[in-house]
Amino acid sequence: MPGFSILIVDDEAKLRGLLRRMLELEGYTVFEADHITKAREQLELHPEIALLLIDVKLPDGNGIVFLEKIKEKFPGCEAIMMTAYGTIRDGIKAMQLGAFDYLVKGDDNDKLIPAVGRAGEKIAMRRRIETLENRLEEKYRFENILGASGVIREAIRLAEKVAPTDSTVLLEGETGVGKELFAQAIHTASARKNHAFVAVNCSAFPKDLLESELFGHKKGSFTGATYDKKGLFQEAHAGTLFLDEIGEMSPDLQAKLLRVLETQTFIRIGETKPVKVNVRIIAATNRNLQTESESGHFRPDLYYRLSPFKISIPALRERMQDIDVLAQYFIHYYAAKVRKRIAGMEPVFLNALKQHDWKGNTRELKNVIERAVILCEGRQLTADLLPGGFLDPGMITDSLSLAEAEKKHIRSVLQHTQGNKTKAAELLGIGLTTLYRKIEEYKL
Repeated sequence: MPGFSILIVDDEAKLRGLLRRMLELEGYTVFEADHITKAREQLELHPEIALLLIDVKLPDGNGIVFLEKIKEKFPGCEAIMMTAYGTIRDGIKAMQLGAFDYLVKGDDNDKLIPAVGRAGEKIAMRRRIETLENRLEEKYRFENILGASGVIREAIRLAEKVAPTDSTVLLEGETGVGKELFAQAIHTASARKNHAFVAVNCSAFPKDLLESELFGHKKGSFTGATYDKKGLFQEAHAGTLFLDEIGEMSPDLQAKLLRVLETQTFIRIGETKPVKVNVRIIAATNRNLQTESESGHFRPDLYYRLSPFKISIPALRERMQDIDVLAQYFIHYYAAKVRKRIAGMEPVFLNALKQHDWKGNTRELKNVIERAVILCEGRQLTADLLPGGFLDPGMITDSLSLAEAEKKHIRSVLQHTQGNKTKAAELLGIGLTTLYRKIEEYKL
């Protein structure tokens, strides 16, 4: 059964009846209206209506004018216009206002059901896109940034304040603290959320290539430019451009970026005509840009243009009280991915996480949990699943000596790799010779 209903708006009762029977035989639920006022009432009463068949000439108004009102109030509805006296001008006007199709009664009767089917495909596609967008929006909400520590809550508070504005934002923090997650949440909470969020890591490209990525180029403007390329600024028009690791950007590109921030215009490589864009910039860095600008390694004028609203994202070691909730989240996430039932972690495992310095921050924690979940064979993550260097001998319980923990860990890894010792050595972070010695020592 089609997942939407149809409203026929026509003052000819016999034609409405004929169309209704045809559409109901195709499995559609159909409603009728003989004038515009009745049609509005039906739309209010039945939100499942997603397609209208509208006569151009109606007793209380013009169907094309009604179409324009429909598109304003119910932008998700599609419409097929019908008329007994088709004119090119009316057809063009209807299509300009967003009609899906324009049919002439009598002449195009055999085209109606196929047109309705195509309109249904468009409706279904739009709904799938909306579902995906809603899932993304749900994923990138501020509520999903985990942690109850004061430092992370303060960062979230500032981000929530600036999100509804168009202000440029500078996110500062070490690698792996979640700067892009904050940028996504700011975008999702802004009026730009229905437009593109485009992210680029400025350290991932050499200077010339980054310039082309950001601003685009004209075919033939340099060796290898075999086609016209639209830059990321144009891709992000009306949305948000996230410039990660902006401290790695070359001085020449910094000057061009400053111009875009000041004028919202730029020039593609190989062209002379400025391109106008409407883009919000969110920048991120793991450096101290104020120090960099004072030492001459970053343009002071660009720093001042980027920094009116700075947000410092705390390192994981500054919010160790959040380790428990973050670890539990990653356990459930990765357990679901590999289809395992893992309830949580043993106290020794959690204590080891809390003793670690987390130079890689949340990203490192996520990787450690993913690895442990893959290797886990029970209902809880145990200390022997941690990488080397995590466990202090004093943290091992009386019932589990350090040697026993190592033996159990190596056995789990060998089982996971199905006896592939080269792969096991890689996972354990030890040499193959060392692994063979351990196997011999522990009689594995």
